[in-house]
Amino acid sequence: MSRKSLGVIYGVLGVVMFSSKAVMVKLAYAYDVDTLDLLLFRMLFSLPFYIFMLFLIRKKSTKTTIAGKDYAWLFLFGFVGYYLASYFDFLGLNYIKAGLERIILFVYPTIVVFLSWLVFKQKITRVQFIAIVITYIGVVITFWDELDVAGTKVLLGGFLVLLSAITYASYLVGSGWLIPKFGALRFTCYAMIVSTICIVFHYVVSGNWELMDYPWPVYAYGLVMAIFATFIPSFLVSAAIERLGASNFSILGSLGPISTILLAFVFLDEKLTYWQLVGMLVVIFGVTYLSIQGKNKAKG
Repeated sequence: MSRKSLGVIYGVLGVVMFSSKAVMVKLAYAYDVDTLDLLLFRMLFSLPFYIFMLFLIRKKSTKTTIAGKDYAWLFLFGFVGYYLASYFDFLGLNYIKAGLERIILFVYPTIVVFLSWLVFKQKITRVQFIAIVITYIGVVITFWDELDVAGTKVLLGGFLVLLSAITYASYLVGSGWLIPKFGALRFTCYAMIVSTICIVFHYVVSGNWELMDYPWPVYAYGLVMAIFATFIPSFLVSAAIERLGASNFSILGSLGPISTILLAFVFLDEKLTYWQLVGMLVVIFGVTYLSIQGKNKAKG
């Protein structure tokens, strides 16, 4: 099997496994689990696997010298990209469907374009502007029907998930120069450990200290989420990006909303209206258009 074909397989598996996270969160919420408790379970259960991975790659040397300030930046990006993004996402899932959550998160490439313009003064091209307009028209279409049903709850949930997308996009924009210094695997492990430390601190300050009072399915969902929706896909995605490049991999990301909606239909009995499906396709088209045109421009 060719390197590219293997990268596609890794990428598809990684995207689908990541997208299952929202469904597991919604299944766990059926047991009235606290948002912070569930997030803590996810990170604590995945922590040993990341530590073990660091042990396996401990002898792999980095290509550049890592300074103290690099570790400070790593802590910041781990805080923003994994702790804040995950926390806002889990909060938002209290109010909106898993399928809608994935559609909102999927707009993060357009947010990356905005942040690059604000922070690095990179000009927004005509292609990027068209893709952004298409994407957000799709988001509006997707949520229009839902507002008639749930109103302000959907707006609150959508806003929280949008904050998750913004913080994750900030992580991508800011950490791009840092990842090559550490290497993708080591950086991912460190960032996830930082996120776990932040969540534990958050829990110590404001947790309800009822971690042992939940029924066993809550812990099972936390463990499955930690392994199959966090640890394994994080490295599948890294392996896919290594073989395909970031631009090619971003095109595979369009599978995320589709797989989440299908999983939510099977496991949560979530149903989207005709217009929400149309909106989803518009969002996917907008982001994929941005990714493909960006790739073609890079080749040119």
